[in-house]
Amino acid sequence: MASHDDIIDKERSKSAFKYVEDIAPGLRLEMDLDKIHHTSISDFQEVQVIDSYFGKTLVTDGKTQSTAHDEFVYHESLVHPPLFWSALLSGTTQPDGTRIPGSAPKSVFIGGGGELATAREVLKHNSIERLVMVDIDPKVLEVCKRYMPEWGGEAVASHPKMELIVGDAHKYLMETQEKFDVIIMDISDPIEAGPGIALYTQEFYQRTSEVLSKPNGVFVTQAGSADFIPHPHAFPEDDDDDNKESWCFSPILNTLATVFDHSIPYTVPVPSFGECWGFVMAFNGDAKEARALADLPYEVIDNLIEERIEAVPGVPDHKYRSKGVKFLTGKEKGSEALKHYDGVTHRGLFSLSKSLRIAMKGDKRIMTVDNPVFMY
Repeated sequence: MASHDDIIDKERSKSAFKYVEDIAPGLRLEMDLDKIHHTSISDFQEVQVIDSYFGKTLVTDGKTQSTAHDEFVYHESLVHPPLFWSALLSGTTQPDGTRIPGSAPKSVFIGGGGELATAREVLKHNSIERLVMVDIDPKVLEVCKRYMPEWGGEAVASHPKMELIVGDAHKYLMETQEKFDVIIMDISDPIEAGPGIALYTQEFYQRTSEVLSKPNGVFVTQAGSADFIPHPHAFPEDDDDDNKESWCFSPILNTLATVFDHSIPYTVPVPSFGECWGFVMAFNGDAKEARALADLPYEVIDNLIEERIEAVPGVPDHKYRSKGVKFLTGKEKGSEALKHYDGVTHRGLFSLSKSLRIAMKGDKRIMTVDNPVFMY
């Protein structure tokens, strides 16, 4: 029979520090916390870099922002569809329907993106001549460059095509006289008292439409949780005083639709987020263009990748390797420079589940300065 001390030692061996994140009301994601690289509080948020089940992880205000395991899924999905669509909008369409891409995109604006991975993906496009990134929190930039160079680091921050500005993205876009081919909002979720809520309103979206180039201007934003089968908490009833925080995916879609001709949702599973994640792309143009975006033949995307994509030199790849994911050296071109996105993946991004489409159709909420919608 084991002694008392042996039993105590056995139980202690099971103990570990844990990282716990609230995903939704009644749902938490819990995993071992292997290491804390950094923790601090900036003027805007709490910032942490940890090692967990998903490898190195950036956490702000208790929410996972990206991990070594799957950050490329999020960032490639956010960046490449709108940039390639801008290329096609700037080109010509042949009588047989074949699309010949134009020279765009040449100029891109990123709001947020402190990890620098969104900028990393933009800079893979050899058509880019100018990239402006405005992030409000210098602490996030400092921490990410020091502890997370795999996301982009100094190689991206000091890239000759990159202008990195510490400042307010909302203020910058309200005041700029410059036009951009693509505007990417890689910002914090619209959490009450969070730094990003003003960047999800009808008033702000109206301004972005004015800053975009014509006719090839494309806007895209991350849009929060977008589960394959929506939980009831995602769409609270008007009289549900206990559940005012919910999804923002459909309100963001609805709000952009009041400003642009086309507001197109798409999603991708992000394991470290514990759910599927939503994005919304918006642009102006003929009605048939909206369907064309989702139905692009996979050969069109694959050809664009081969012609336009090159890895960014000097960015070290993650030591933590996910199965089936290639290792990049910084010299790759074409499909070898991407880990997730290709022609087949593109069509999957825009294939929302039936239940999600039905639930979103019934949600009529619009996000304004006076009537914001907050995410859980």
